[in-house]
Amino acid sequence: MTTIISVHSYRGGTGKSNISANVAALLAQSGHRVGVMDVDIRSPGIHVLFGLEPQNIDHTLNDFLWGRCSVDAAIVDVTRAAVPGTPRGRGQVLLVPSSMRTGEIARILKEGYAVEVLNEGIHELCRRLDLDYLIIDTHPGVNEETLLSVAISDTLLMVLRPDQQDYQGTAVTLELAMRLEVPQMLLVVNKVHSSIDAVELKGEIEAAYRSPVACVLPLSDDLVRLGSAAVLAAVTPNAPYVTALRDVLAYLEPRHASAG
Repeated sequence: MTTIISVHSYRGGTGKSNISANVAALLAQSGHRVGVMDVDIRSPGIHVLFGLEPQNIDHTLNDFLWGRCSVDAAIVDVTRAAVPGTPRGRGQVLLVPSSMRTGEIARILKEGYAVEVLNEGIHELCRRLDLDYLIIDTHPGVNEETLLSVAISDTLLMVLRPDQQDYQGTAVTLELAMRLEVPQMLLVVNKVHSSIDAVELKGEIEAAYRSPVACVLPLSDDLVRLGSAAVLAAVTPNAPYVTALRDVLAYLEPRHASAG
């Protein structure tokens, strides 16, 4: 059975896509078969972290949503970028990217798409690929496609920064997720300055939202230097950011094992 994880934030710039890509890599490094779907169709970008050039992508999620191809035709195997050196069959990352073409982004902005088709595609992908996990990199904010992704998820990873605007928006999103009866809601606090006491911050946020903080991620010089050119967990697995992010797996893997 596939565990569906939506990675979401109320505002952009929280580091949501980096977290999605690195969690996928860490799960694959643990031997899991992982799918990643870029549902941030208005501003896609997670493919960059896996080293994909737009001109080398034959089909995208956009093509599926508009009936041009099956959802599995849009899959790109990015295992080599996520888990370098891993023998075949030991772990896998399969990406469904969104289109970077200006005209197709403009069409989405103008016309939208049938959200129920996205729902069908998500479930079809899980069935066809026999995934252990499907990670959905959502569009920030509250909108129809985000609510769909959250509603069908087993776990919501809610990303926020230690910032008052993020705090208020996160409260709104968590309330919606509770109404949608998402089984597991986890907070990931990102871009925390070294001058802030991470343990104290974790306690304050858990008390305020009554949801567990899966990890507190440091403001990472390693990510800045990398500049989205790769997945940090693949190239620098002992970086402080990656070490902290491993704590998320302690919440995800037991739940997947019990569901399976």
